[in-house]
Amino acid sequence: MITAVALAAYAALAGAAVPPLLARARWPLAAPGAAVLAWLALMTTFLVATALSVHHLVAGERHPHDGLMALLTVCLLEHHPSPVPGPPTPGDVLAVAAPVVVVLLPLPWLARGVWRARRARARQLDTLTLVGRTLPGYGVTVVDHGVPAVYCLAGRRSRVVVTRGALDVLSDAQLRAVVEHERAHLLGRHHLLHVLVDAFSRAFRGLPLARLAREQTFLLLEMIADDRALRLHSRDVLATAMCEVAAGRTPRAALGAGGSGVLVRLCRVLDPQPRPTRTAWLCIVAATLAAPSLPLLAVCGP
Repeated sequence: MITAVALAAYAALAGAAVPPLLARARWPLAAPGAAVLAWLALMTTFLVATALSVHHLVAGERHPHDGLMALLTVCLLEHHPSPVPGPPTPGDVLAVAAPVVVVLLPLPWLARGVWRARRARARQLDTLTLVGRTLPGYGVTVVDHGVPAVYCLAGRRSRVVVTRGALDVLSDAQLRAVVEHERAHLLGRHHLLHVLVDAFSRAFRGLPLARLAREQTFLLLEMIADDRALRLHSRDVLATAMCEVAAGRTPRAALGAGGSGVLVRLCRVLDPQPRPTRTAWLCIVAATLAAPSLPLLAVCGP
């Protein structure tokens, strides 16, 4: 029972106490890629801790090396022969089934999200085939819409889409900057992370980690795309282009250059944050790598 309580407390820290601290931290503005990994690690460690806590609550005071849960420990830590176990009891089955249900809880939401995103993208791509035209020299599809907007549709038939309104207000340099931003989304396959994090947030709706991970990850992915555009274009050019297309609405399953948190991103582009020191980097990387495995220490002891 002590192990179950300790794991539950750890899950509460990962699910409720740490997310607000990470969301208020300043270093993710300078290292959005590392911050995305930190949010993914926090979601993983929450799932692992919650699943193991449920297992210990169901299994009672049995040592984790007993019963069906021994499989994980034996595979990872032990190589000596062990006695052949007898038929599993209902308690053994429940002790394994309950944590598995916790881990797989986001799966239906993930499947639903993938299906809906693919269907929405297919509809948009079919429409673009009929009404869109290719803009020579840019490799983008133009649609006749007066509101300035630039967005991308991922998948095997990926497209960067620009409205006529955006062409009217953006200079050549500004247009190329926002197009580079969208191509960064496509190259990084950011749409997959969108679906994954959204599935977690829906499965654990009401949990601070679920809400903040979704908000922050979506914003950080936009920052990563901004950084790629800044490799080829000046900060003033990108910031001006972001302002011009900020009001544009994007279709479902699309990622837009206006994106989320435009004001935060504008401040970041115009006033970049200093990069973390080497010591800070080592602490960030160590914490990110260690977090998912910490709950396992509770079941790997003698």
